[in-house]
Amino acid sequence: MTGPPPDLAGEAAQVRLGASPGTPAEQLEALAGSASAVVRAAIALNPATPEHMVERLAHDTDERVRAVLARRLAKLAPGLSEPEQIRLQGRVFDTLARLVADEAERVRAAIADVVKDMPDAPRGLVLRLAHDAAIAVSEPIIQFSPVLTKADLLELLAAPASELTARAVARRPDLGAAVADAIAFGADAAAIQALLENQSAQIREATLDTLISRAAQHVAWHPPLVRRAALTPRSARALAGIVAAHLLETLAERGDLDAGTRGVLRARLAARRENQPPVEPGGELTTRQALRLAHRLAAQRRLDEAALAEVLRAGRPRLAKAMLAVAATVPISVVERAVALRSAKGLVSLAWSAGFSMRCASVLQAVIGNLSPAALLAPAADSGFPLSVEEMRWQLEFLRRTGS
Repeated sequence: MTGPPPDLAGEAAQVRLGASPGTPAEQLEALAGSASAVVRAAIALNPATPEHMVERLAHDTDERVRAVLARRLAKLAPGLSEPEQIRLQGRVFDTLARLVADEAERVRAAIADVVKDMPDAPRGLVLRLAHDAAIAVSEPIIQFSPVLTKADLLELLAAPASELTARAVARRPDLGAAVADAIAFGADAAAIQALLENQSAQIREATLDTLISRAAQHVAWHPPLVRRAALTPRSARALAGIVAAHLLETLAERGDLDAGTRGVLRARLAARRENQPPVEPGGELTTRQALRLAHRLAAQRRLDEAALAEVLRAGRPRLAKAMLAVAATVPISVVERAVALRSAKGLVSLAWSAGFSMRCASVLQAVIGNLSPAALLAPAADSGFPLSVEEMRWQLEFLRRTGS
């Protein structure tokens, strides 16, 4: 770069000239040699910049200059008349296509931000951005572009460019039932949570019932499920068996449920509160406090599966571990060892030793073990424990030796 002539010296003056549509082409040529990225960005922003300079700016060494140019060209693409599109196809569209493939995420994201709401944005451009591996680029397009069809969204779910692609699809306004089904039956828990939080998404009743049947292992799904519009009485009653007391109270107060259903929910809430372990003041319990409370519950014959389930719903993992240890008559270090090892077999064996069901063991694996659905030890065909008694005894002995 040779730099601008002396009469154009001074960055502020150069920026004004570079951005002005009235600046002669030869002066823009001189300014394009400036060492200042701000000056070159001003030229990139200028709608009167000659096409050959536009192409040069698309290769600028500073990604900020390329991003400014990308935004301007993206705004041009949909609004051109057919003759203008034909005339500019060779330069503007080719340059824009190059910028869509730019190595700098900032440049690609600048284009996505401009075209995300455009109903007449070039389809090829939109699809390229939607399949971008960088979520900062693809998410605005996936979530908002009116150009994307149901088939496009299903393709994105089938072959996601990012682990966050499904979550972006799930947040899309007015999501159709077919796409919602694809998320519900094929996406991860976080994407399903985003789907449930999307009040404009169309979720079939059968699909919602399926998600409710899986929700015991996904506490984060409970608030959006309870607040989901148009819950059927059957769905509300199913939720009542798995959500925490404060959410059950919200459910029981819903005005769109019939009086009979609300009465059933209130009765369950009253029974739940009667049997709920007391909440200690001061937030999360220490391990010693949790053990003291667990022993008190055991002495009162209240340390049962229902009490443990309520503690798990309430998000009190330390108390849940203490209750499991006391019920299984093992030191709490044994439970903590199973959790640290992320041992599905260990947690299932502890639940068995405590006298709890395999259904409870499944929740323990997911909530205090923090295991993914794929890592969970599933129930046997008869819904019982999938391990033999000998295997579970061996697991407990192993945890005692390594956890003490």
